[in-house]
Amino acid sequence: MYQQEKIKPYGENEEKGQLVEKMFDNIAPSYDTLNHRLSWNIDKGWRRKAIKQLERFHPQVMLDVATGTGDFAILEARMLKPRKIIGADISEGMMAIGREKVAALHLDDTIEFKKEDSLDMSFDDETFDAVTAAFGIRNFQDLDKGLKEMCRVLKPGGHLSIVELTTPVSFPMKQLFRIYSHTFLPMYASMISKDKSAYKYLTATIEAFPQGEQMMEILQKAGFQKTSFQRLTFGICTLYLAEK
Repeated sequence: MYQQEKIKPYGENEEKGQLVEKMFDNIAPSYDTLNHRLSWNIDKGWRRKAIKQLERFHPQVMLDVATGTGDFAILEARMLKPRKIIGADISEGMMAIGREKVAALHLDDTIEFKKEDSLDMSFDDETFDAVTAAFGIRNFQDLDKGLKEMCRVLKPGGHLSIVELTTPVSFPMKQLFRIYSHTFLPMYASMISKDKSAYKYLTATIEAFPQGEQMMEILQKAGFQKTSFQRLTFGICTLYLAEK
């Protein structure tokens, strides 16, 4: 078990998945605002780069895992023009906000939200041309199982695109990021979301999450091939691309 899979947002004696669902329901109203402010809106550019990885493959049926409030799915609909995107998440609170955004943008015919356990999804084998995930797989209770599920529902030759927060590996960004993530981030987040534990948890998962070459090995073990990664913004974010 990877270290981040032992980290829970709250101290209750419940499964990590249940606690993560509770956490995201709690912070759903402030989630979008915090994400953009805490990254100075750089997260929008990271998402665009991740989606551009898929442009040459022209996916028509897509799955966005840990979709949250649907920002990634909405951007995919605009940039890739697929026939269908399903946004899957464990938190109804997050998806309720996503449905409102999708309706306001008149993307209801393209984007559909479904409550799903990422470790045991209801979709048939080989359903999707592409699977994506932005800032969500750190929260999997079992990373190996979650990635194998993503591989299972992909068609042969389909692609996985992941954008995930990571810790910089070089001086001085490594040290500066640690100071920022342990002081300013949880303090500011608790002021806006009123849930200090949630953002302490998110910081801990970033530090514990496997990255770079280690993550590529994990993807290959889950059934993917032609894996690659690209560090962005001094290593604060990493993009992964893999093929089934």
